Amino acid sequence: MTSPVDAVERAVREEFPRILATLVRVTGDVGLAEDAVQDAVERALQTWPRDGVPDEPRAWLTTAARRCAIDRARRESLRHGKETQAVWLQDPDPAPPPESVVRDDVLRLVFTCCHPALSTEAQVALSLRTLCGLTTAEVARALLIPEATASKRLTRAKQKIADAHIPYRVPSDAELPSRLRGVLATVYLVFNEGYAPSSGDTVVRQDLVDEAIRLGRLLRDLMPDEPGVLGLLALMLLLDCRRAARTAADGSALRLADQRRHAWDARMAAEGVALVAEGVRRTPVTPDPYVVQAAIAGCHALAPSYEETDWDAIVSWYDVLLTIDASPAARLGRAAAIAERDGAAAGLAEVQAIDGLDHHAWWHGAQAELLHRLGRDDEALVERGQAERLGLNAAALRTLDASLAAPPSR
Repeated sequence: MTSPVDAVERAVREEFPRILATLVRVTGDVGLAEDAVQDAVERALQTWPRDGVPDEPRAWLTTAARRCAIDRARRESLRHGKETQAVWLQDPDPAPPPESVVRDDVLRLVFTCCHPALSTEAQVALSLRTLCGLTTAEVARALLIPEATASKRLTRAKQKIADAHIPYRVPSDAELPSRLRGVLATVYLVFNEGYAPSSGDTVVRQDLVDEAIRLGRLLRDLMPDEPGVLGLLALMLLLDCRRAARTAADGSALRLADQRRHAWDARMAAEGVALVAEGVRRTPVTPDPYVVQAAIAGCHALAPSYEETDWDAIVSWYDVLLTIDASPAARLGRAAAIAERDGAAAGLAEVQAIDGLDHHAWWHGAQAELLHRLGRDDEALVERGQAERLGLNAAALRTLDASLAAPPSR
């Protein structure tokens, strides 16, 4: 039986984005909303063990957070003579502004955080911290940057918002396209954090995966002609279609080569492939990074087996991707494909040529596996240790250990 404390933790983990998004809509102030949600969680930890877990935990926490926000706003009004916010907060069900076509609270919050006055990097960092409740360390791992850099980025973003008096409001319909880049990046990184968690002991955080796909579908309804939207949704579907085959009986992650493809969701894969085709048709001249990544995932989905994967096509798609996104993550993906097509030595050379990933656990993990395949086990163990020190997810670490224990293969 779930304890009240566990129920609070689960509710916060699964419902935090929706609760916070509702409070931001109500208050118009992310800082006040975050503080109010935290107050509500503390109240839940005090009252649920005594009174029992409510039938609707999210509704309970949302109501409690709204009351906490009213209390905080009243205290501020007494200090500064401001009464408007405290009065407005008592509206029992403030509706979204009628001029906005974005009706979903969570998606509204992402668009709100992606203000063009901030750099795209700052928009995404702020959205991840706010939307997912990720720690600064988790934000850093998601963005492939050192934790100190992530901390500075978040601090500067919040300071710029305060100094420039940037309001937390939903942008008008005309402003949505200018914010789409940051929104897509945020949704993609939410998906990544769910698909390959940066911490913990699980192969997947399905709550984040499902939320990212839900937001992707909402974006497609909102902007059906945007190639990036089509590509992102296709990419998420083509990766998540492997859900049932990704976890071994012992809870470790199964590599793509070891997955039972008949367990993949064929309907989800077919939808993803169709979206890729539509995205490619809409980008005949300038490729879109999400469409290209989805095409790579589509190559895997269409391969009858791992051995029959068209690695030439995958490397070619990565070459296209690098013309528009030469990020370390893209280069790491291409290096993995090179290792499969041309052998571990070629792949290792590609991995080691990537700058800027010394702090990234997956970079060291990739080196460990390739070094083992080359029979260089002492070096592989050093890289494995570095991956663990840098916070490689426990489930992924078990998979890496299983690979290092297996006979090496070129």
